[in-house]
Amino acid sequence: MAKTKILFITHEMSPFLELSKISEITRQLPHAMQEKGFEIRILMPRFGNINERRNRLHEVIRLSGMNIVVDNNDNPLIIKVASLPAARMQVYFLDNEEYFQRKKVFRDEQGKGFADNNERSLFFCKGALETVKKLGWSPDVVHCHGWFTAMVPAYLKTVYQDDPTFKDSKVFFSLYNEDFGNDSLGTKYAEMAAQTDIEAEKLKDYASGSYVDIYKGALSFTDVAVKADADINPEILAYIQENNIRTFEPSSDEDYEAFSELYDEFVNEEVSA
Repeated sequence: MAKTKILFITHEMSPFLELSKISEITRQLPHAMQEKGFEIRILMPRFGNINERRNRLHEVIRLSGMNIVVDNNDNPLIIKVASLPAARMQVYFLDNEEYFQRKKVFRDEQGKGFADNNERSLFFCKGALETVKKLGWSPDVVHCHGWFTAMVPAYLKTVYQDDPTFKDSKVFFSLYNEDFGNDSLGTKYAEMAAQTDIEAEKLKDYASGSYVDIYKGALSFTDVAVKADADINPEILAYIQENNIRTFEPSSDEDYEAFSELYDEFVNEEVSA
């Protein structure tokens, strides 16, 4: 019997980048699933404060060289890889000089969110899926972590819904308490995604581009919402309930047996209500 394939998409992962609890979950959960016999791939951005030499990143020439269109502009995508020897896992890094080669991750020296965070997120979301296509690897489950991945579910359920790589993939989106205050990706986040890829009406729940709205947008295309934090914004929880989105709440971050059973449930099966 073929192994269940799980794709993890995240903006942070220990030990490469540690901003929040997401980094530890995305380090431990994939390893635990691999130990249980799942086939794993992990993708994240190569932000400028990730030390290439210390982490032994090197470019994957056969995967690099694509251009990702964001706001009608072509942006070159470079793919790098690093290994975690203790876990026998490889992590793929998406790099672009204009979007990711900054010493700060999401905010400038004054603590203000970068004006192009919306473009950076779209570049990463689309670039991640194009990278997996080029790998020739079809995931059974795509598990997204963090607001930076918020357009991945929409792309999967629209642009890539008939693509052989993703047509049977189920989408999981983990919920974290990662409110970014007054920062917003703006209405242009959905507008740019819709320019050439998606009907604008389908992205209406991304609305203002606020933290709450981009979560709502992602959840509108999600098969299973995973409660990864205890203190989730009540507006997001209400949206989940109103739209009958299936939720999964592990007893702890280390409830790997429950995660394993959940992932396996979705292999070659339709999501139950």
